[in-house]
Amino acid sequence: MKHKRSVFPKSTLSKQLFAQYLITVTSLIFVFGAVFALGQIFVKNHIWQPDDPVYQFLYYFKDKLFLTAALFVLLIVTITAFCFIVRCLYYLDDITAASKKLAAPTEESILLCKELKPVQDEMNLVREHTLRNAFLAKEAEQRKNDLIVYLAHDLKTPLTSVIGYLSLLCDEQEISPQIRAKYTEIALDKALRLEDLINEFFDITRFNFTTLVLETQHLNISRMLEQLVWEFQPILSEKGLKWQTQFADNLHIIGDCNKLERVFDNLIRNAVNYSYPNRSIYFSLSQSENSDFICIELKNHGKTIPPEKLDKIFEQFYRLDSSRSTKTGGTGLGLAIAKEIVTLHHGSIQAQSNNETVCFSVLLPTDCHKFV
Repeated sequence: MKHKRSVFPKSTLSKQLFAQYLITVTSLIFVFGAVFALGQIFVKNHIWQPDDPVYQFLYYFKDKLFLTAALFVLLIVTITAFCFIVRCLYYLDDITAASKKLAAPTEESILLCKELKPVQDEMNLVREHTLRNAFLAKEAEQRKNDLIVYLAHDLKTPLTSVIGYLSLLCDEQEISPQIRAKYTEIALDKALRLEDLINEFFDITRFNFTTLVLETQHLNISRMLEQLVWEFQPILSEKGLKWQTQFADNLHIIGDCNKLERVFDNLIRNAVNYSYPNRSIYFSLSQSENSDFICIELKNHGKTIPPEKLDKIFEQFYRLDSSRSTKTGGTGLGLAIAKEIVTLHHGSIQAQSNNETVCFSVLLPTDCHKFV
């Protein structure tokens, strides 16, 4: 359906120009009318001589008085309109020139005349937003490129170990069963690490080239979290960690089970990787004060995250540990993917860190379809 354009201006500047035009035209017509009236009074009260040139001039226009007045009014309106059109064209030229600067924005602010101050402010906001987005995109691209270099470098270590130990098993036929079993176990461990690194490459590709789509269903979130707690028990035991859980019974939501499992899987792995050993990880599920939402909290004891890093942990390819640690250095996608999934459910995720504790809070609607 074709959009119907309004007859009257809508923007503040257009309204101001339109009002100024009407005021100017009205004022000029009023002044002309006053001069015309005074002129008539003067002409009637003055004694004219037939040979007076002014008298002859006025006598000539006597029968065309109202036509002459109308022509003067038309002339006033035309000249005023022309002046305002020229003024608008100057504004348009300034805005056009400023718009070209938005195509390749710089740190230099856009400056327009005083009348265009609102337009100037809007353009500078767009310019700053564009610069920030370009900076964030460049920073994310650089982090991704660095990460790929790190992962490619890390691929060599387990691969070299796998080849080395398998070569020993092939070359040394007289190896004892105990040593053979030990070498086999080491080769398997390195091969599993190699698989993890390859999966991280797939994570990068999936995150960049696919759009997450929810496949919702009725879900017992209490049971799902209890299952995750049980599955992660061996991993926690390796670091001497313990669960401290507080789950409300039989809370149900409508959401994507597989994707929500990935959210909490990523959060738990993050908590395990950055927890001090021999501590507890607090995991809770409760109904929010707003009955349309549930709240999940995951808290671990670990190094306090500085505020400047806390603001970035949900960004793509950002890692708290910038080193190429094989134990804690992931792709930097886990929390970014978690946030995207939670956002798709019309929920929110936040992180807080102080006094050597890190707490992630997830707020999820009981029915994500209500917010579509």
